[in-house]
Amino acid sequence: MTFKKTVRRAAVATALAMGMAGAVQAAEKVNIGFTGPLSGGAALYGENTLEGLRMAAEEINAGGGIDVDGTSYEINIVSLDDMYSPSRAAVNGKRLVQQYSTPIVFTPHSGGTFALQAFNERDGFLVMSYTSIPSVTEKGNELTVKIPPNFTDYVKPFTKLTMDRYGKKLGVANATHDYAKYWTKAFVPAWEAAGGEVVASNPMDYNKSADFYTGVSKVLASDPDVLFVGGASEPTGLVVRQARELGFEGGFVIMDQAKIDEVAKVAGGMEAVEGGVGVTPLVYSDNPGAADFVELYKEDHDGVPTSETAYNYFAMYLIARAMEQAGTVEDAKAIRAAIPDALGKVATNHNPYEVKDISDSGNLAVDVEIAEVIDGKVELRKISEIGAE
Repeated sequence: MTFKKTVRRAAVATALAMGMAGAVQAAEKVNIGFTGPLSGGAALYGENTLEGLRMAAEEINAGGGIDVDGTSYEINIVSLDDMYSPSRAAVNGKRLVQQYSTPIVFTPHSGGTFALQAFNERDGFLVMSYTSIPSVTEKGNELTVKIPPNFTDYVKPFTKLTMDRYGKKLGVANATHDYAKYWTKAFVPAWEAAGGEVVASNPMDYNKSADFYTGVSKVLASDPDVLFVGGASEPTGLVVRQARELGFEGGFVIMDQAKIDEVAKVAGGMEAVEGGVGVTPLVYSDNPGAADFVELYKEDHDGVPTSETAYNYFAMYLIARAMEQAGTVEDAKAIRAAIPDALGKVATNHNPYEVKDISDSGNLAVDVEIAEVIDGKVELRKISEIGAE
């Protein structure tokens, strides 16, 4: 967080404490819960997620709060650290509901989501889940909304783009953590079903090594046309760079945990990621609200916003509008039921990814953009335009 943002937030807090000039009375408050990693190795990820919620809450409060049947409510975010632990997330969820009466709990990981789903319907709170694992909404939990697209939405388009351009021989050189295993389990069969062949498979621990030459060499020995890579962005960039240094000239399928622009910084520029397909960094998106959000973010932050920040910024606005539509800040079932109508009430500049719909099971629906590196530049493709079915 920048010094400027810290000062601004202190000023906002002081103004609220003293009471705004001209206000007849202080607004009511509604607590919104968050459990996620705010310490440990995933702390930056958790903080990026939470920052999106904070940004939206500050704007909503500054604009008069949530208007529910003529009563104004300010959003108060109660955030608890779970260190990426499902068991801690469950404890935090209980505390958020029992101590803070939160009708909504945000969590940015599948383990935390599954832990909360064990009791959220019974205890009457809505889980806003930032994870792309499909099973989160396949369990039939009626009080769960999954914010980002399913990672499986990318599998067929990624396969088609790289196979058409480079060939059918795939080398697997991705990470070994659970999320990478989910991806491998989905991607490899799809590649083979499309007529491709897996000629080598050597997943590597991206968290414990900075030298992937040995592992990458084993994969390249089978002369693949395409490498399937991905984990965190920085080690993914190292894998890409070392593959190029070892003479690989093919394409890359980059799983969605890694971001192409961040990968390129480590790999040696966009030229090194030539032929790569991955999720679209927000700074390249041509969605109407994307540029607005990037500029808003830059006002108080260094660098550019992550997808975690942007999606959760939108999700907080969605919850605010759903509460207004439902006429309640307490009834989680009514708030969930109001989300389809509330989507149309979220302004374009508050919807960076142009989310337009929600499925009955709770998946927010977007026509996902894919980034493909062609001649050293990022080209955007809508999944609906690729024809990967």
